[in-house]
Amino acid sequence: MTAPLIDPFARAITYLRVSVTDRCDFRCVYCMSENMTFLPKKDLLTLEELDRMCSTFVNLGVEKLRITGGEPLVRRGIMTFFRSMTRHLESNALKELTLTTNGSQLEKYAQDLYDAGVRRVNVSLDTIDEGKFAEITRWGRLPQVLRGIDAAQKAGLRIKINAVALKGFNEDELPTITQWCAERDMDLTWIEVMPMGDIGNENRLGQYWSLKDVRRSYEDHFTVTDLTERTGGPARYVRLEETGQKIGFITPLSHNFCESCNRVRLTCTGELYMCLGQEDMADLRAPLRDHPEDEQALETAIRAAITLKPKGHDFDYSRQKLDGQMPRHMSHTGG
Repeated sequence: MTAPLIDPFARAITYLRVSVTDRCDFRCVYCMSENMTFLPKKDLLTLEELDRMCSTFVNLGVEKLRITGGEPLVRRGIMTFFRSMTRHLESNALKELTLTTNGSQLEKYAQDLYDAGVRRVNVSLDTIDEGKFAEITRWGRLPQVLRGIDAAQKAGLRIKINAVALKGFNEDELPTITQWCAERDMDLTWIEVMPMGDIGNENRLGQYWSLKDVRRSYEDHFTVTDLTERTGGPARYVRLEETGQKIGFITPLSHNFCESCNRVRLTCTGELYMCLGQEDMADLRAPLRDHPEDEQALETAIRAAITLKPKGHDFDYSRQKLDGQMPRHMSHTGG
C-alpha cells in the first residue's frame, strides 16, 4: 500500500461508499419523484471500471467498501463485481465488503452475497405495515422484502434495519418496529430525513422528525443507556435495557457528526463527493477512461480530491426553512 489518504483536517479516509446505479425498483417519497429520469447507460461506470476504481481506493488505504444505489441489486451482473472484490477480502487489504439495499432482491441474491464475502447488510425499511409500506415506497411490496430478510438471515448475513424517521408516518410504529427487530435479533438505526433532490410535491419540513424526539419516545417505553462505541460511521448508539438491543441514531440535522468523518462517496458516473451535504465533487471518470493503463493518473486525481474534503455539511432545518438542500438525488450520490 502507498501513503494513505489524509484529508485537510487530519482525518484518514478509510471508508468508500459506492453507488453502482441510480435506478431503483421503489420510489420512496422522501428519496425520488414518482416519474424519475435516470442516467443513460453510457454515463455509468462499467463493472470493470468500478472494479478498477474501488481497487485503487483499496490500494490507498480504504478498508471498508459499502455498495449502494439506487438499489444496487438491480444492476445487471452486479454479482460479478461483488465476486471480483472478494480478492481484496482474501488479501486482508479490505476489512469489510457490505451493502445497503431495499431488500427487494435479497431473496434472490442472499447466498451469493455471503459466498462473495459479505457478512453484514443494511436493509432500508421504514414501516412494517403493508399498506403504509406500499404508500411510502409507491411501488414496493412488503412481503417480498420480508422474504428477502428471511433469506439473508438463513444465508448467515447479519441484518441491520435502517428506518428514516418520518413525522406523522412511522412515529406510532416505534415500539412495534423495535420489538420486531428484537425478536429477529436485528439491530435498528433511525435516520433523519435529509434534504436531497427534488421530490415533487412532498414537503421536507413536514416529513422531518428529529431524532431528539425519537430518543424521548424510546425513554417513554424503555430504559435507555448511552453507549460509547463507534463503528466508523456516523451513528451514535444506545442500549435498551429491557431487550438488550442496540439502537443507532444518525443525526445529520439535529447533531452534526462531521468531526470524525472518514468516508467519501463515489457515484455511479465516477464523481467523487467528499461530503454528502456539499456540492463540491471531483470527476474521476475522466482520468479513469483517459488513462486506462496508467494507475498513477487515477491515484493522483483521488489524492487531489481528498485535499478538497470540507470540514462538514450545511444541512439545517432550523428557522422552519431548508438550508443546505442538495439538488442531486440520494440515489445518484449513493444512500
